[in-house]
Amino acid sequence: MTSGQLAVAPTRRHLYWHTALTLAVLVAVGCLARRHWPVLETGALRLAVADQGWLLTGAAAAAGTWLCAALAQQGAVLRRLPRGRLVAAQFAACAANHVLPAGLGSGAVVLRFLMRCGMPAGRSATAVAVKATAGAVTRAALIVVLATACPGVLRIPPAWGAWALAGGLALGVTALPAARLWPRCRRALGSVLADVRAVHARPRRAAALWGGSLAFAVLHALVLIAVTRAVGLPLAPALVALLYLAASSAAALLPTPGNLGSLDAALALALAAAGAPAAAAASAVLGYRLLTVWIPLVPGLLVLGILVRRRAV
Repeated sequence: MTSGQLAVAPTRRHLYWHTALTLAVLVAVGCLARRHWPVLETGALRLAVADQGWLLTGAAAAAGTWLCAALAQQGAVLRRLPRGRLVAAQFAACAANHVLPAGLGSGAVVLRFLMRCGMPAGRSATAVAVKATAGAVTRAALIVVLATACPGVLRIPPAWGAWALAGGLALGVTALPAARLWPRCRRALGSVLADVRAVHARPRRAAALWGGSLAFAVLHALVLIAVTRAVGLPLAPALVALLYLAASSAAALLPTPGNLGSLDAALALALAAAGAPAAAAASAVLGYRLLTVWIPLVPGLLVLGILVRRRAV
């Protein structure tokens, strides 16, 4: 067996484990949905008569997230990118993210877009990694700030133990191939750090990177806040934002497409733990998913098709 075949075998095994874990999560969520179907049905009916003004506010905030993602991606790149195609690529990447697991879809679309803009593959991958890192750091900082403002909120319910176990398993599956490829990872990390220093040497690029990442997280939280207002859920905006950031960070550990199932369950559990009625929590989660996933999904895939046809990605 050649060295290339030896390198492919662990990747295939990793893909099989990844797919199996994704299917297990989706099956578990499907069983929970079937068990609590009356609550979901009541939540959907409540969403149908929700305040349209707040839902429009949430829709506007959801649309703003694509602009913020484009701004953050521009901040992670030294060269100037075409604005229109950059925003279109981010919109298409969000749709692709809900087709493939663990952000692979969005990463692949943005990577191809940057390469089509003339950037080398290594630099393009580094730019995607820099943006993702800035987003994670920004979310962690927001959680710390909001947790300080809302003390005693982040109590982990017993039901979250299963999610933590699944998240640990996902991290273990991801870490196995990374450990075998540590020499290459070390070289890649050096390239990432060099690009990070180059980006922060330009204040406008650094401001775009961190400002776009911050605004992206805030606007996603604002979508959920607007939906909770629309369905009459009496929770403070800061509390809703904190619950969203904590739930989305926990759900990111599970490699489902667009955190499908994992984020829904985590958000519902978080809202219920904060005192929201089950039907109202279900309405809020359904409304958030409707504005951020289901309505933009088909247009996003159409934009992706147009970008592929025009060889922009």
